[in-house]
Amino acid sequence: MTLTSQVLALTIHMAGDSTMSIKDPKDYPETGWGVPFATFFADDINVANYAKNGRSTRTFIEEGIWGTLINTVKPHDYVIIQFGHNDESARKKDRFTTPKQYQENLQRFINDVKTKQAYPILMSSITRRYFADNGKLKETHPYAPLVQKVALQNPDVTFIDMERLTRDYFNQLGDQASAIRFMHIKPGLHPNYPNGVRDDTHLNQMGAREVAQLVLVALRTMQHPLAAKTRPVDPKHLKLRY
Repeated sequence: MTLTSQVLALTIHMAGDSTMSIKDPKDYPETGWGVPFATFFADDINVANYAKNGRSTRTFIEEGIWGTLINTVKPHDYVIIQFGHNDESARKKDRFTTPKQYQENLQRFINDVKTKQAYPILMSSITRRYFADNGKLKETHPYAPLVQKVALQNPDVTFIDMERLTRDYFNQLGDQASAIRFMHIKPGLHPNYPNGVRDDTHLNQMGAREVAQLVLVALRTMQHPLAAKTRPVDPKHLKLRY
């Protein structure tokens, strides 16, 4: 690839929180879904994951992360935008945004991307894994309808309802099978978590890969242009392997 083609190569930019982000080795096996998602695309497609743990739309802007991202966006790039976990945390004043601020920030992101002649992809947050007495996952994202509201106000913007898709998926798996996709580790089994961990918000490698696959299936279902830019199939992978 020449220097010119590298500069002009299509880039998928990712803006979000810990459920999407690249992790430090001290946090493994916690994995953001953006990590396996980046491997789905052809070698001439760049994926720049700017997602950061604990960030809301407000702190993503205030800390200059959004400014850094948008300054690198080129015409015809794509920008995936997925926030909500931290915006809706009213007890955490360092990151909380009001419903009004949240919607305004999402709209700002969309407008900024369009100004760069690029394409925003808006997503609701992935579900938390909290099962109710009826055996179904609770709806734990009060800001998910606000994302949908912003999407309806921007009908030319791609919207993927990841809260619904992931909730349906983990509901189908059920309590026990879904648990092994999240950060559930017993004491003494992993050096990063000597006392164990039970975290029903963050994914492990398996969960991250499967959520990334849900995103890809959604793009393919809506015949989104990104779905045609995935990695070409190696002929040897067409053979069944046992």
